[in-house]
Amino acid sequence: MQLFSTFENNAFLEIAISTLEKKGIIKENIYAVPLDNREEERKLFDTLHRSDGTTLIDIGLALATAFSVIGASIGFELALGPVYLGLIGAFIGFVTGVIIRFFYELVVKKKKRLLKGKHSEVILIIECNETQAELVENILWSHFAIGVAKVTSIQKGI
Repeated sequence: MQLFSTFENNAFLEIAISTLEKKGIIKENIYAVPLDNREEERKLFDTLHRSDGTTLIDIGLALATAFSVIGASIGFELALGPVYLGLIGAFIGFVTGVIIRFFYELVVKKKKRLLKGKHSEVILIIECNETQAELVENILWSHFAIGVAKVTSIQKGI
């Protein structure tokens, strides 16, 4: 039987491996595979085939609506009229909102993305007997594994 688990690369991983060795799992049956994390920056603009669920125009559309109403209201008093001032207000509001959202995504969210979230950095593969599987799984969970999966190996006769 094989157990797969993912860990952050920290002291809990080392403690889990030591505990497994103390419980009778030999070193040759424990494999630790480090993962390569993404080096490139995430793309800010979405494509037709990939979207991250965020948009740059949501604040722009709301501000365009608000500024166009204000511009049209003021336009009744001024020489340009409500239509032109409403369109000018909509354009100014949209551009302002897109700039605000662009700044927010580039500066504020980038810092949040770097600071929070758990990243699986090591895959731990343990080969053991089925009688030891529950013990190994409990050890992995107690040492803060991010995820654990069991795979039973089926022997086929040829």
